[in-house]
Amino acid sequence: NLRQFSKSITGVDCFCIIAFASSLEIIPYILSENAGLEPIQVISKLKKLHFFGNKFAGINVKRGLIENMFKSNVVLPLLVLISTLNMSVEFVIQLLKIDDMVASI
Repeated sequence: NLRQFSKSITGVDCFCIIAFASSLEIIPYILSENAGLEPIQVISKLKKLHFFGNKFAGINVKRGLIENMFKSNVVLPLLVLISTLNMSVEFVIQLLKIDDMVASI
């Protein structure tokens, strides 16, 4: 959805949203890779399922399948997810600030 949203925005903000979307897409890739699955196949299938409206599709690493996470009773509380994303974004912002300081020295 972020990539679709980025098409409605112009300028530098568009590139920032695309980069953020790309960084989020790495998560299922690494998860499937660490589970011993074929990441490219898993990501392709996951994108297809999400595109056709199956928004609860996710990777079940124990079974090595893509399943409906809601039906499998794998639910992440929204507060935990928001907190994790906020901390990750703040961390990247701090890294960029440090990088700017080092570049100016």
